[in-house]
Amino acid sequence: MKILVIGDVIGKPGRDALRDILPGLKQEYKIDFTVINGENTAGGIGITPATAQDLISAGADVITTGNHVWKHRDIATVMEDESLPVIRPLNYPPGVPGQGYILKNKVLVVNLMGRTFMYDIDCPFRSIDNLITKLNFKPSAIIVDFHAEATSEKMALGFYLDGRVSAVLGTHTHVATCDTRLLPKGTAYVSDIGMVGPIDSIIGDEPDSVIQRFLTGIPGRLSVAQGRVMLNAVVVTVNTKTGLATSIERIYREIS
Repeated sequence: MKILVIGDVIGKPGRDALRDILPGLKQEYKIDFTVINGENTAGGIGITPATAQDLISAGADVITTGNHVWKHRDIATVMEDESLPVIRPLNYPPGVPGQGYILKNKVLVVNLMGRTFMYDIDCPFRSIDNLITKLNFKPSAIIVDFHAEATSEKMALGFYLDGRVSAVLGTHTHVATCDTRLLPKGTAYVSDIGMVGPIDSIIGDEPDSVIQRFLTGIPGRLSVAQGRVMLNAVVVTVNTKTGLATSIERIYREIS
């Protein structure tokens, strides 16, 4: 099974690029299943039912999120009625709308969020332990989107889950890392997939407004940059008999 996992999609430029390139990409790599992180699809921060539907129309099977998931609260209504396959981090406390995992076409997709330099939420390590322990079936693949800031925390979770899941794939920083690899026991890993967003930007935002924040220390409104767009993704090939990865390949594309 070939599973395509795409990093944080940034605003309308990211959504438009995805719509144009994803069908051909899926055909080129003979993709069976597609996961997209959509937590920055609405104006560069957050996700709405409409932007989630854009990703589904473009070809997503499951949409993951992260720390900006509640920026637009109407997404909670979609998560509650399960009308769209959108999940939020599993390790949010009990009582939070939605769910942190979804099973579709025998692929279990899990969303986790880190705690280092992030929110003080439940432990991602114990949360995934509890989920795996209570499974009464064997999925063909288990894909973990770990939305976290610290590379060390991402690596720790990768090795912690090595041999127990198909892939641990980092999101959140919007900057692709060059450490795609198979861990010793067969789990595919990368610290950060990257983003689908403007190339001439600071993690997707217009540079001048970000620079002003650093120069002045005064919070200001950030706007999504324009121009050429990059697409960062990985393709994980999974042996469905073992549930472990046999390869992971990084994809980079530029879209005018």
